[in-house]
This record gives sequence, C-alpha cells and structure tokens, in this order.
Amino acid sequence: MLVRMRVLADADPTPLSTIRDMTIETDGQQIPARLYDRRPSRDESPVVLFYHGGGFMVGDLETHEPFCTYLADRIDLPVLAIDYRLAPEHPFPAAPDDAEAAARWAAESPADLGFRVSSMITCGDSAGGNLAVVVARRLASRPAAVPVIAQWVIYPFFGCGKDYPSFNLFGDGYMLTEAAMDWFDQGYGAPPEDPRHNCRIGPAAPGVPLLIHTAGLDPLRDHGRAYAEKAREEGVPVRLIEADGLIHGFICLRRAIPSAVADIDAFIAEAKAMLAHCDLRPRPKR
Repeated sequence: MLVRMRVLADADPTPLSTIRDMTIETDGQQIPARLYDRRPSRDESPVVLFYHGGGFMVGDLETHEPFCTYLADRIDLPVLAIDYRLAPEHPFPAAPDDAEAAARWAAESPADLGFRVSSMITCGDSAGGNLAVVVARRLASRPAAVPVIAQWVIYPFFGCGKDYPSFNLFGDGYMLTEAAMDWFDQGYGAPPEDPRHNCRIGPAAPGVPLLIHTAGLDPLRDHGRAYAEKAREEGVPVRLIEADGLIHGFICLRRAIPSAVADIDAFIAEAKAMLAHCDLRPRPKR
C-alpha cells in the first residue's frame, strides 16, 4: 500500500545525473542502498545518509525515492538511502544495527561511492529520524573514520511514549493513528528503556547541530518538540521548525498536498543554513 501511495500521492522523482544501486557488505550483512546525486561525479564531499520512515516495519528505497531525488538536487550533496532490515522478520535491534553499520561503511569512502567522503549528515523521517539521531549519538561515543556534522530529522519518532498532548489531539483521523503506532511497536519489539529506541534516555550527540521539522497535525509532533528541548538543554545547537496544518508523512505527499512543497523547501533552506556553519574542509587522508 505504501509503494502504491507513492504513485498516487507523491510527486515524480527529480531527474538526476546519478541514481545508482549498491550493496553494503558489513558485519555479515548485505544492506541495499541507493546513491542519488545531481552531479555525475565528485572528488570529495559530505554525504547525506537517509533513513526512510515506516514504523520500522514498512518502507524501502522506492517509497522515499521522490524525496531523496528532490533533496539531492536542491541541497547539491550526494544522498545515500539505506534500506535497513524491517520488523517483524527482523525486530529490534536490526534497524539501528544496520543504520550504524551503513554509516561506518560510508565513512571509509568505499570505492562503490565513487568519491571521498569528508563528513556525514544523518537524515530521516519518522522512524528514520529516530535512526538518524541514534546513529549520530553512537558515532559521537565511538567515532567513525569521518565525523557526523549535522542531524536533519523530519516528524521524528523518538520512542518516548504517548504522554504528550499531540497524541490525544491527533491520534485518530490524521493518517498516522495511535492504533497503527501500537502495531508498529508490537512488531518492532524494542525495549522501551533502550537508548537506541527511546532517545530521551542518554545524552544527545554533543556538538552536532540538529534540525527537527515537525508537522502541526501529527501525533508525534510533541516527540520532536521534547527532544529539541532536551538537546538544547545539553548544549546542542538546535533548529526546530514546524509545518503548520500538515500531517505525518507529508514529504511523501507532494501530489496530494501541494502545500507540502513549501514546507519541504523550508526544511532544505534550514539545512543549507546549518551547513554554512559546519566545518566542510577536506579531511587529511588516512
């Protein structure tokens, strides 16, 4: 259904010079991935690691391809989408294990990428936003070959329960429902106190700028607001923006909800502004 919804509700993919499938072989796993780039080649560049949403149970490279192509074109950086393993066949911690392994693989500038990776930005929507933050935290505590310089997350799920007003306000009738979230939680099987699931537990990635884009009519809206407050209190540079009047999943609904385009553009503008303050200098060769 999610794949079909792309055809009906999302915009067509943006034409790019580079769209290339590859397989990440690491830690005994083969993780499918897809590289998007507006340029045919690069020598050295930051890379955006994109983790798709879908409650850790649905979604793939196809469901989020229109957004990934749009982001790669507008941000003018290579975007590497990661097709991590999904529950219930692969419950927690398969998703964060794959997400972290893929980041460490990319940090080594493997030949498959075709360019030298200078730094990484973790990015994702919904459950993928959770993975983006978890990976940034894990790589802050045990660094990879190159650093994570920013975290960009969209209507993120942070695994911190339902005790928030937005769950009561928007838990039914706004596409993502409380019943669906319960189904996702049951299939995923993550311990509620594990910091690789519940991002309110444990420290935020120190010093790694964080961009959070919430949706105004989303049951997860207050997850994003609460984590932004936590990260700010810990000294992390945070930019919190909100898509007023939009529902969860809007980055995949540009045809159905044309006003979502302006909010996606606002997110990309904030991401560019954040990059302007990041250290993008080439890293010494190892």
